[in-house]
Amino acid sequence: MPLHPGSLARCTPPVSSPWGLLGVPAPMSKPPWQALRQGAGGGGQPQRVSMQEHMAINVNPGPIRPIHRISDYFPHFYPFAKHTLRTPEPHPAVTPAIRSAPQPQTDPEPEGDSDDSTALGTLEFTLLFDTDNSALHCTAHRAKGLKPPASGSVDTYVKANLLPGASKASQLRTRTVRGTRGPVWEETLTYHGFTCQDAGRKTLRLCVCEDPRLRRRRRALPLGELRVPLRKLVPNRARSFNVCLEKRKLEEVEAAGEERGRILLSLCYSSRQGGLLVGVLRCAHLAPMDANGYSDPFVRLLLCPNVGKRSKYKTSVRKKTLNPEFNEEFFYAGPREELAQKTLLVSVWDYDLGTADDFIGGVQLSSQAGGERQWHWCECLGRSDRRLELWHPLDGTPLELSD
Repeated sequence: MPLHPGSLARCTPPVSSPWGLLGVPAPMSKPPWQALRQGAGGGGQPQRVSMQEHMAINVNPGPIRPIHRISDYFPHFYPFAKHTLRTPEPHPAVTPAIRSAPQPQTDPEPEGDSDDSTALGTLEFTLLFDTDNSALHCTAHRAKGLKPPASGSVDTYVKANLLPGASKASQLRTRTVRGTRGPVWEETLTYHGFTCQDAGRKTLRLCVCEDPRLRRRRRALPLGELRVPLRKLVPNRARSFNVCLEKRKLEEVEAAGEERGRILLSLCYSSRQGGLLVGVLRCAHLAPMDANGYSDPFVRLLLCPNVGKRSKYKTSVRKKTLNPEFNEEFFYAGPREELAQKTLLVSVWDYDLGTADDFIGGVQLSSQAGGERQWHWCECLGRSDRRLELWHPLDGTPLELSD
């Protein structure tokens, strides 16, 4: 017999209702649907229930379960990831686990601009202060996230300078890497003649520049720069950096009396040859004397007083450089006692065709010179067959040396 909608109140006692008289849930011995299955007559035959009655029975409140996050029903879009529609996972029935928001994978070399409009990219490099060879090694590894002035690929190189000092005198640069905003150089720039005094007062400036020759521009466009105080370096221990680039600062005004460069000399008294061997190895950070910002340096030697023997020498000319390498050796004959009373004048000049050569700087070695110049001279002549190499800063005062 079909059950009419109005018969629900007659077949179900009021106390079996899921809600009590005062609206408080009351315990039930049997669920309402089981009572309906038995029927009004108790014959045990299942009765047909209409949709309205079925919905009315299922309003019994149960345990509250957490709903899915609304964000789980929408796709997540990331700048450098594929568009995928994520299907929400079912929550546990008893204790739902708290899930964090999905994190995008970091792109190793993003080609797009970052959200921060002030970021100019980063530069990875390594510094090593080699005290045994008086050298500073700067290895430029790579740059990431560069922002060129115009959209598209960019051709870049790294330029290094030691501050304070003449920018041209200490300027070194890497090769140009074309067509990428994440260039990889893996190139080492070496500053010879770098001493502990330089480490205490010098700062290394690294600038990432766009190559003007490949873009038909007259000057290199700086994409960003950074500065590292070298006093923080530990001698003979490499230190790696990953620093954000900043906007280029104004050029410093060179202080008066700034050093004009330095020269690496080698002295050895040869007992077999019976004389002094003077080696002119290299110069570093010379002052520019030509309009192009460079010099054409060469070195002159004079041992005085001259007693009739050959005392003047001159190296070959190195064109358009401020860090020339000579590796030339000269010989002065005589006993050690006689040479110890003499003075060696070393001067660096800029060669000019058709005009007088320009004086760059010089150094004087003798037993009365004082400091490292005196020690280098006396230590060499005090022992035989021992080669000593030492860097000497150049003075800007012209020495009494002529042709």
